[in-house]
Amino acid sequence: MPELGSDPELVEPVMVAAFDGWNDAGEAASAVVEHLASIWDADELLALEPDDYYDFQVSRPRATVVDGENRGITWPTTRISLARPSGSHSDVVLVSGAEPNMRWRGFAADLLTVARDLGVRRVILLGALLADAPHTRPVPVTSVAFPTELGTALNLEPTAYEGPTGIVGVLHDTFASAGVETVSLWAAVPHYVAQPPCPKGTLALLRRVEDVLDATVPLGDLPEEARAWERGVDELAAEDEDIAGYVRSLEEAKDAADLPEASGDAIAREFERYLKRRGRG
Repeated sequence: MPELGSDPELVEPVMVAAFDGWNDAGEAASAVVEHLASIWDADELLALEPDDYYDFQVSRPRATVVDGENRGITWPTTRISLARPSGSHSDVVLVSGAEPNMRWRGFAADLLTVARDLGVRRVILLGALLADAPHTRPVPVTSVAFPTELGTALNLEPTAYEGPTGIVGVLHDTFASAGVETVSLWAAVPHYVAQPPCPKGTLALLRRVEDVLDATVPLGDLPEEARAWERGVDELAAEDEDIAGYVRSLEEAKDAADLPEASGDAIAREFERYLKRRGRG
């Protein structure tokens, strides 16, 4: 287990984690952590020992060569960084990397130790999955929360999923079993446009992260990138009548299921978010 060295003095820290691989359809989840690290100028605190958790024949190291000169090897690992957003009442610990290939229980225990050493009070775990969701509608984000009252208080949409899980599910169970407030957020990425990136999925997750953090996050170019992504998929669908018809059927099913969400709390939450972003909330 790596040492933090001199423990930083953090203010009400919240951990946000996402992992490449099985948990990251369209790279929508990992892109959230990348965005937060960039806009908040995060500083790396430590990296977990890669030999403990990665099979290098599966997650291969990368060689870097510049102008014919070997510049070294980058090993797959999990990196932990610290961001101190201006105007926020919480520091944010960011966790990113490839999903480990082995010893998941030990990996989860190590990450729990890091969280405890840093005084983390809440953990937000991010994932994205492929689903029968139309690209023309808001990306659904479902959740699992511990305690369940936390999910209710944050107006999160609970998931009914049961089945195989990845490191996000294992970490959720580990943190929740240790009594740490934990929220897992999952974006449903349209399966017919599975290739990354999926900025619309990233944006949907980021908006829910704002809710859980109770902070306004600068969005940068993500809104325009999401609109451009949707326009691009529109153009591709228009070229194939079978795909266009399939998308219409998904839209009809989605609209029928979401009619109650067209008013009330959903609109109120969006309006509140709008006011906060305008600096009035």
